[in-house]
Amino acid sequence: MQNRSPNAAEGIDVSRYQGTIDWKRVRADGKSFAFIKASQGQRYVDPTFITNAKGIKAAGILLGAYHFVDATSVNAAKAEARHFAEVLDQVGGAKALDLPAVMDYENNPGKLSSAAIHEVALAFLTEFERVSGRKPMVYTGNAFAAHFKAPLGSYKLWIARYSTQVPNDTTAWKRWDFWQYSDSGRVEGIQGPVDLNVYAGTEAELRQAFAGEEGEEPMTAEEKAAFKALQQQVAALENSKDVLKQTINEQSAYIKKVDQRVAELEARQAMPVPTWAKEAVAAAAVNPASPIVDAKLPSSYDFYRLLVVLNRLGLFKTTK
Repeated sequence: MQNRSPNAAEGIDVSRYQGTIDWKRVRADGKSFAFIKASQGQRYVDPTFITNAKGIKAAGILLGAYHFVDATSVNAAKAEARHFAEVLDQVGGAKALDLPAVMDYENNPGKLSSAAIHEVALAFLTEFERVSGRKPMVYTGNAFAAHFKAPLGSYKLWIARYSTQVPNDTTAWKRWDFWQYSDSGRVEGIQGPVDLNVYAGTEAELRQAFAGEEGEEPMTAEEKAAFKALQQQVAALENSKDVLKQTINEQSAYIKKVDQRVAELEARQAMPVPTWAKEAVAAAAVNPASPIVDAKLPSSYDFYRLLVVLNRLGLFKTTK
């Protein structure tokens, strides 16, 4: 595997054995990330987990958490994965962590075969991702990593080798993401020894690599289909909006024309005597005692037109 890079980000991992920690002093000592123990087996919860999580966040250190695997069967591994996810829910869930949640699988008390160890690990990892919504990471020792088959290479690796010599390549991994290189480090803010780790890049690269991972795991096929359908609905709504806007504009123009026509018709209902109708009005009003029309009062267009027609037919006769 690769050697550490220049100016690599430094971090630590802790559990209840480190006692009360001054995380601001840890940060001031140059540590940019920390993995804290959350749980073990199917019931155990590290008593310092929540306190450490809050302290790390307050100090501006990137937070990760791990679960120590005791399982000796696939079913037990799945139960432990669910327990880990439930414990993480106390701090907002796996997606609230800055770094991936970690499966710590490093020993074999049940004397399982390599094949069985691999199946236990795979069961834990897949079950945790299912219940938490976030892909976890693997922590293991350099020698123990030989039990894992190639499929686990899709998971990020936190490898333990207490040496200046780089970890050896394994079937599943040819490079590491985090390297635990010492179990006897000294860090400001912590009484006694503590594990020291390094990231495969600078602190800026570390923050960039994991920025936005919360809640941004790759979508499942069902989620992709739902998202595509939603996009189509949005596109249809946008198109409908344009059509509706055009329709509203057309209707507004039509209403304007109707209003104009109504105004014209209303004006024709009470209009003064038009020039073309004055002769007919005069003829119709020739009998002062009984005028057909009073020229002083406005009448409608149609009434004036009727008078013109009657006048042309000679129906209005003078009394002289």
